[in-house]
Amino acid sequence: MDKVLEPVETQDVVQSSITTQLRTDTPLTVNALEGKDCKESVKLIAESTNLSEEQLAFLISGMYTLLREALRLPLSTFKQEVFKEDLKELRIPEDFITDFSSIVFGNRRPVSEGTALTQRSRLPGVQDFKWRVDVAISTSSLARALQPSILMLLKLSDGTAHRFEVPVAKFQELRYNVALILKEMNDLEKRSILKIQD
Repeated sequence: MDKVLEPVETQDVVQSSITTQLRTDTPLTVNALEGKDCKESVKLIAESTNLSEEQLAFLISGMYTLLREALRLPLSTFKQEVFKEDLKELRIPEDFITDFSSIVFGNRRPVSEGTALTQRSRLPGVQDFKWRVDVAISTSSLARALQPSILMLLKLSDGTAHRFEVPVAKFQELRYNVALILKEMNDLEKRSILKIQD
């Protein structure tokens, strides 16, 4: 029967090789965050390491995701001590906590941050919105004759345009729900627990 757990010595060797690999992957990850092409570097690392391709992919993608998410947070609310504590909770070795912290809070942050903002995937935004009330005088459906409806034209930032018709009752329901959400947001903002205190 095969052993499920490896002996302690083997685990130590794997751990030390992962630690060594993390050291060489950190600059690669920073270059990826800055938008540079890293295909050749990844190939060289894959050929020179004793880690499997899957382990290497986990290391690089994990570091990339961790650093990308940290760079998304504004420095005004994101503190270095909190970041270090979070990394300790993730059981990241102390050497890398220092490296990651210097990447997130160091001199290269503006470059990495700017690239991360421009490369992020986004849904198209609303560029233009037009509406008008339309009353159909002649229609194939007698129930819709002389019933007002609202025609809307929505132009998105990706160049697409969507035209749709909304019955007045549905439009009033939409107005009510938006007003209700805005009121609830306003009520939440008034609670003292959500106010920023120095």
